[in-house]
Amino acid sequence: MTYLARPAIALPEHVVTTDELCDDIRRAHPGLPRLDAFLRIARATTVETRRFTRPLSAPTVSGDAPVAERNRAAYEDALRLAVEAGRRALAHAGLEPGDVDCVITSHTTSWTVPSLDVHLIHALGLRPDIRRIPLATLGCAGGAQSLVYAHRDIAAHPGAHVLVVVAECLSTATYNHADTSRESMIYKALFGDGAAAVVASGVPRRPGPHVLLDDTFEYVLPDSVDRYRGRLSGAGLAFDSTPAATRALNDCLPAITKWLGGRRLDFAVVHPGGPRILTDAAHGLGLDPDPADGDLTYSWASLAACGNLGGAAVLDVLARTFDAPPAHEAEGILIGFGPGFTLAAAHGRFIDPPR
Repeated sequence: MTYLARPAIALPEHVVTTDELCDDIRRAHPGLPRLDAFLRIARATTVETRRFTRPLSAPTVSGDAPVAERNRAAYEDALRLAVEAGRRALAHAGLEPGDVDCVITSHTTSWTVPSLDVHLIHALGLRPDIRRIPLATLGCAGGAQSLVYAHRDIAAHPGAHVLVVVAECLSTATYNHADTSRESMIYKALFGDGAAAVVASGVPRRPGPHVLLDDTFEYVLPDSVDRYRGRLSGAGLAFDSTPAATRALNDCLPAITKWLGGRRLDFAVVHPGGPRILTDAAHGLGLDPDPADGDLTYSWASLAACGNLGGAAVLDVLARTFDAPPAHEAEGILIGFGPGFTLAAAHGRFIDPPR
């Protein structure tokens, strides 16, 4: 069994509204064909605000900084947020750095060697003999996939404490005026920067609410490599997708349903990848789709306030679930989706016995 403590979320300081973002796109592309249609699509993401690590006017956001400068900014900023989230997650779990037996990291939006896990060992004061599982290129699936690996590590090492940290600076990748495709306009509006961390334990150190995981699932949709994919050029990192991408979750539903095997879902922590993903997830899993007070309210709220935080997003939804938790012993699912098309999921119960 794997116990998840309350996640910690670290968001950067620069709040960018969708109105400000659309004004900047219009400024940068005044003569772009179908600009008004693109901006309507951007607003249809339902994102109201997102956080960037640097101002909208920064060279590495709306400017013309080359790929090397964008890469450096993305990693420096992601590491800063990762350290903040990691420290707070340890505090939530009542752990000291030396108590952590394994660290799992996910980071996609820059290239660096050594990777995020090694830098976190130094910055957080983790043990030098800690087990390390560094993940890269998972994108939006990173948070859920990290929890799958944490569950496996604890099964192999009963009683272990695993620190999961996910950090992405998507503003340096997706908000790039060199790319004017329809898909790029969606991604400019959809993504935000942030980091999240959570402690998974075989035996929790501190009493209080936890999510107790009992099963995990991974799935790669056949023949889906091109549906969501990254692209690197001299201008920076970008993400592309095909029209078939919007059907990807529905194409995975038979496999998800088979894995669930009729288990009840009293709550759901679903990666807020966008309105279509949340709507399809609600209908496919038999959940109330109402964004205001349905079963995916926390996913919709995360999307509106933060945008899609990449792999950190599902942990932000989980943190919101802890803020207004379901009943003791309520059963639920946590699920994330990423490029490929891939998904990772976990089933478990919310544990908060009366004290």
